[in-house]
Amino acid sequence: MTSRSTETLDHAMAHSQGLDTLLRDLTDRAVLQVPGADACSVTVRRADRLMTLAGSTGLPSGLDLRQYENGSGPCVDAAETGSAQYAPDLAAEARWPAYTEYALTTGVRCVLALPLAVEGETGAALNLYGLRPGSLAQGLDAARAFAERIAHAVNEALRIERQQASAADVRTALLSRSIIDQAVGMLMARERIDAHRALERLRRASQDRNVKLRELCAQMVDRVSGGASRGRQ
Repeated sequence: MTSRSTETLDHAMAHSQGLDTLLRDLTDRAVLQVPGADACSVTVRRADRLMTLAGSTGLPSGLDLRQYENGSGPCVDAAETGSAQYAPDLAAEARWPAYTEYALTTGVRCVLALPLAVEGETGAALNLYGLRPGSLAQGLDAARAFAERIAHAVNEALRIERQQASAADVRTALLSRSIIDQAVGMLMARERIDAHRALERLRRASQDRNVKLRELCAQMVDRVSGGASRGRQ
């Protein structure tokens, strides 16, 4: 991959608005920069199933979906085995008969699927499609270099995504703790009991009513706060 290509990829990563936006941009760039590529997609296993996180402009949706449904195809094999899969001419391909039959109806004749080393995921692949037999033969080296760059981009984006999710979890936990503490304090003042007994009463009420403890406490705080507000009016 040329230094110019590397610069444009770095620019895309720096200005991305999230993993989905980043990958859509990168798949379009792959079509432009890998000789013979007419379409591109990125497969990643998430929530224990393979899915296409992004595809280039004009990519027929069924090219990847049919593989996931059948559990068979070049991108499935690349993601699950970690080995590159190259089919120079699908018209002469025997490895994935059900998928091959469908892909040929879309006009695709050549497929290259390269595994991506993505941290924390059990399978990922860069998928390139050509409309002419052997069209990707001249682009194998460029495709491998591009796959390394995309893997780096995906890893960085997923790291940021996990950090943001972790921060959101912490904020939610702190908010829940605050609401519960407020409800405990209100029950202590009203019933003249200690914090341990107040929390146990709230937990029992939560179980009896089949309502989450935080929701029960939020309802209690809202009622008391609303009543106090109306009393001041």
